[in-house]
Parts: sequence; C-alpha cells; structure tokens
Amino acid sequence: MRDPLIAGLLSLFIPGIGQLYNGHILRGIFWLIITPGFWIGTGGLLGWVCHVVAAYTAYKYASEHRVRI
Repeated sequence: MRDPLIAGLLSLFIPGIGQLYNGHILRGIFWLIITPGFWIGTGGLLGWVCHVVAAYTAYKYASEHRVRI
C-alpha cells in the first residue's frame, strides 16, 4: 500500500520524489524542475513554499488513493 507519510517525507527531502512514489511521473518531473527554479530565481524565498506544497500534495494523494502494490 502507498504510505502517505513516506510519500510526504520523500517529497519534503527532494520535491517530486513523493509524486514519483505515488506513480505520477509527469507531476514528479514538474516538481523536480520547478522547485530548483524557484530556489534560484527568488533567492530561496519561494523554494520553501514549493517544498511544502510538493510534500502536501504527495501526502494528500497517497492518503486519498490507497492502492495495494
């Protein structure tokens, strides 16, 4: 089963990895590309926002769509 805590933590450490864990390849690639752009473009200010949003969306999806693997 998908564990929401693992999905959230994976995406908190490296944004997009939690989405890949959930099976959303394009969403994971999106967060892997966008988050470093925001870190560099805003001097780190919006990078934290991307980290939190990525972790929350990975956690929320995993908790709503539990599937046996």
